[in-house]
Order: sequence, then structure tokens, then C-alpha cells
Amino acid sequence: MRAGRMVSLLLLLQNRGRMSAAKLAAELGVTARTVYRDVEALSAAGVPIYAEPGPSGGYQLMEGYRTRLTGLTADEAESLFLTGMPEPAAELGLGAQVAAAELKLMAALPTPYREASLRIRQRFHLDAPGWYRQADPVPHLTAAAEALWRDQVIEIRYRRWSPRPGVVTRRLHPLGLVLKAGVWYLIAARRDEPRTYRVSSIQRLRTLPEKTVRPEGFELSAFWRAHVEGYEEAEDVETALVRLSPQGIAALPDVLGPRAARLARLTLTEEDEDGWRCATIPLESVPHAAAGLLRLGLDAQALEPAELVAHLTGTVHAMAALYPSG
Repeated sequence: MRAGRMVSLLLLLQNRGRMSAAKLAAELGVTARTVYRDVEALSAAGVPIYAEPGPSGGYQLMEGYRTRLTGLTADEAESLFLTGMPEPAAELGLGAQVAAAELKLMAALPTPYREASLRIRQRFHLDAPGWYRQADPVPHLTAAAEALWRDQVIEIRYRRWSPRPGVVTRRLHPLGLVLKAGVWYLIAARRDEPRTYRVSSIQRLRTLPEKTVRPEGFELSAFWRAHVEGYEEAEDVETALVRLSPQGIAALPDVLGPRAARLARLTLTEEDEDGWRCATIPLESVPHAAAGLLRLGLDAQALEPAELVAHLTGTVHAMAALYPSG
């Protein structure tokens, strides 16, 4: 543990130049006192590291010194695909590995490439979730990821919303994890057929001793692309029937997204006596649809399915109890 930390300290100084003990401690997740001890140990080992006093001072390496201690561990190498995605990496339990891998990769680059990489990092950032949307709680994401890494079969208790709402038990062969618009999905085979499960709907997950059997020729990105296209274009996809005011119709792109809103507009009925119109919207899950409709407030009324109406009724009554009339 200490040896790895000292290598990280050395690489930080090599990549970034002079750094104070406080900044080094923050990067390494230790105290300044620990940094002092590690610096002394590095100096005793012959590393030309010295301290520059003053408010803008700190530790730095002698000019021209470079270490080649940049070998990646297996965990760090596996986490490289998540560099630039710190929040998803942290959700998967790989935050520390990503940070260490990125640091070692930077240290191994020639100076011009390293500077270009820093410029890109300073100018571009990926933020997956949509506006005003809080990420789903995913307490079983790390366990699912671990089973995926180890090619182990899992058993889950899963709340599904279609075709028949309820909690079911499934024995699955994990094939991949996908982050889509801030929502995690588990791709897993059941009865030799890859299927999609929303990770936030997993209520319990148990790892089994059997090894996963991956379908021959399965490619995660190709499967997901076909799944998304099929979901968005399918005529038999689960839907909800809602009644919307003119303001509610205008706000649909903000709630559903542009493409789903366009499809919903194609289903609009004629205006009723109040000037409202009915439409069908995609129903990924009852909680997801309910959250979107609640954003429309008094400009939307759910009519079907009964599970969605019941969910919204209970939520509205609970909210009303928080704001009793005077």
C-alpha cells in the first residue's frame, strides 16, 4: 500500500511539477504528515526530490529527472476505459484504480503528448445525466460489476413493470453494463437470450458459483445499439395514456426528450371541451414515467395503466399531507 502511494506521489511530481504537501495529501487521500514521511523515504532511496520554501513553494523533482516506474496493475489497466468518467467509475467501485491508471498513463507519455492530453482534459468534460435528473440509487451496481468481471452467474430479485408488474426472481449470466442518460442497465442472458435489466430495479443480488456462458459472437455495443433502435421504433412497446393541456404538450420535449416527444405528438387526439388532448407515451417503468408526469404538474393527467395512476395518486396524496390547508 505504501509503495504504491509513494510511486503515485513521485508520478504526481513528475507530471505536474511543484506541489505543496497539502495538495499532495489531497490527491493521495492521506494527511500532510504522511506526505512528509513518504518524501523523506524517497529522498533516502536516492530520488532527487527537494522542498522549495515560501507561500508558493512545495516539493519538486530535480529538473531532468524522470522515473520509468509506470507499470499498470491489472485492475488499473481494466479501468482505463473509464478515464474521463470519474462518477461512473466511482459507482462501479473503480475510482481509485482509474485515478492511478490515468496518472501512470500520463507519466508514460512523451512531454508534447502529455501537454496535449492536459489541454483536452481542461477543455472537455462528460456529464451523462440529463438536466434536473438525479441518478437512480443503484445499491447493487458494484456487486453486479464484480460478478461481471469474474464471469459469475447471479440470482436477482427484480421489480418489473411489464408485462405483469411484480417482483420476480431471475438466474442470469451477466454480459455487460451500460450507462444511458445517467441510468445503469445490466445486460444479462436468461435462457441463452440477452436481455436488459434496469439496475435500480434490482432488490437483491446473489453471486452463484457457476461461470457465465457468453453467447457466441455477442458484442455489447452492437446489442445495445440494436436494443435502443428496437425500443424506440417498436409499436408494441409499453405505453401510458395521458391527458395533456396545451402547456403540457409544449413541455413534452423537456420531459420525454425530443424523439419520444415527436412520437407522442403523433398520437394526439382531438381537443376535448377543456382544450386538452390525449397521447400515448413510452412507459419504461412506472416510477420513471410518474417522475416525468409530476414535472408537468397540473398540465398532465395519467389515465392508463392502472399501476401508473395508483402510483401517482399515492404520491400526490402524500405530497398533499405535507402541505395541509390552513
